[in-house]
Amino acid sequence: MSLLQIKSANHVTTLTLDRPDTMNPLGAKGDGDAFAAACDAINADMDVRCVILTGAGRAFSAGGDIKAMKERTGTFGGTAPEISDGYRNNIHKVLRALYGLRVPLIAAVNGPAIGLGCDLACLADIRIASDRAKFGVTFLKLGIIPGDGGTWILPRIIGEARAAELFYTGDVIDAATALDWGLVSRVVDGEGLMAEAEALAAKVAAMPPHALRHAKNLMRQGRSVSYDTALELAANTQALMHLTDDHMEGVDALIEKRAPAFKGT
Repeated sequence: MSLLQIKSANHVTTLTLDRPDTMNPLGAKGDGDAFAAACDAINADMDVRCVILTGAGRAFSAGGDIKAMKERTGTFGGTAPEISDGYRNNIHKVLRALYGLRVPLIAAVNGPAIGLGCDLACLADIRIASDRAKFGVTFLKLGIIPGDGGTWILPRIIGEARAAELFYTGDVIDAATALDWGLVSRVVDGEGLMAEAEALAAKVAAMPPHALRHAKNLMRQGRSVSYDTALELAANTQALMHLTDDHMEGVDALIEKRAPAFKGT
């Protein structure tokens, strides 16, 4: 079954998880390849300046396919080495593809984001939630461990103690709690979620495309380098940006008191 709906307009690509009848589970054969192809195409297209990730129907994603787990099929079947490779070559391929996006990623979390679905949302640079959204990393309730990199990224977003509480209890939190904990930056009415996400994406997409990509890279590098290294990276990157036409357009627009029109040159 196909996983992704892809549409692009006005410098924004929207990726929609499209298995609404089963709450958009992940892990079927080809899921990793679908995400890798979509994200590679986005990275290669300088016309794309922002991506929105959302789910069709009433869920963002309920995570791994429980039916496949029960039947021990697909990614969740075979010997231990085969299951391990299934994660590496399929589920982790989804995660690596999203993590490797060079443009800003907005998760529009329209409903439950559970397990792998929560990990997927956490890979976004910005998360906005419907008031119907819920978040949980309920792996231990299934007798398994967080297998999708969530133990690496969730503590970076909400802190070690709160991440540990969610991992060790399997509790599911509502959108209001997610906002209070800093997991999402805003909560909106469910009917207005995509309009809100698209408006935010439009603001991001109005920025110069090269500077956008470099800014995301500097934020990513800043997680693991010293302050001196961050300054050195900034100096070198800034020198490149000063030589672009978009920099001059930004300066001229400010002086002329008008909106800039960045072209990626």
